[in-house]
Amino acid sequence: MPSSMFRALLLACLLAVLPLVPAPAKASPQSPPQSPPSSPPLPRLVLGGPLAAVSFPLIHMAQSGALADVARTVEFRPWRDPDQLRVLALEGKADVLAVPTNVAANLYNRGAAVELVNVSTWGILWLVSRDPSLETLADLKGEEIAMPFRADMPDLLFGLVSEAQGLDPRRDFELRYVASPVDAMQLLLARRVDHALLAEPMVSMALQRAKSFPASVAAPELHRSIDLQAEWGRVLQRPPRVPQAGIAVVGALRERPDVVARIHAAYRDSLAWCKANPTECGRMVAARIDMLDADAVAAAIAASPLEAVPVAEAREELEFFFDALLRRNPASIGGRMPDAAFYGRAP
Repeated sequence: MPSSMFRALLLACLLAVLPLVPAPAKASPQSPPQSPPSSPPLPRLVLGGPLAAVSFPLIHMAQSGALADVARTVEFRPWRDPDQLRVLALEGKADVLAVPTNVAANLYNRGAAVELVNVSTWGILWLVSRDPSLETLADLKGEEIAMPFRADMPDLLFGLVSEAQGLDPRRDFELRYVASPVDAMQLLLARRVDHALLAEPMVSMALQRAKSFPASVAAPELHRSIDLQAEWGRVLQRPPRVPQAGIAVVGALRERPDVVARIHAAYRDSLAWCKANPTECGRMVAARIDMLDADAVAAAIAASPLEAVPVAEAREELEFFFDALLRRNPASIGGRMPDAAFYGRAP
């Protein structure tokens, strides 16, 4: 066989084989590649969170398979009040918890196996009122206010902001403590109070229900009146944002920095997805939690300051907040400032 014919035949054979060699995989622009954990997947991962915006990314993580490389089964479990949250943390009934930052500090200072990973919710508290003219908390002197979760985040932040502008929260207001934000919303809609301190998405739910039939026939006209985060910034000369909540890992998971890093990355990406797709996120959350309305969830995402900031990067703002809480209510963070290790190992 002539050498030229042999070379042509050899080239044809090579060309026939080359398509069988797989091309390098291209990363999806929507899902940047993540380094998988160094150990086999866990059998089960439980994510716990409240009926609030901080939980929306956790629900997306569970529904979308974002942690399929971390655990074979990922489950979201809602908690309804701070006492239930503490049980989940102390009894190891959840692996990842959406948690108010002061509760994370409290549990840490009491020796609980809890490690704060990030701060993602930068203030989602508003006064919802029948009065559209309110501008500052001073405008509410002498008024009755429905207040959920006595001695926990809403009450604590309201007290801090009130005292910073020379008000006494116990004397200058008539605080009506209720068990949950849902109870406070129901009091508003039933015209039994004129004002309530609510967190998103309950703010958006209250506003929507007051306008929808049949509630609109009897319910009062309601307004998103006072932004508690703006009041915090105004009276304390700070940015108008509060490091209110984030996610924490619990128990033995703290000893797996590779898994903690993956959880933070998945939460950050799911939060970005929720912000970019509020309508779809609303449907997903409402399908998982009957009490929440899809439109209200979408409205809450638009109204809420949400950004997943690693705990080490949020340290200055957390320490300012914790110092204010320590001076007013030491027990709210466990009687002392968290030490450096509280901020040190998270991604």
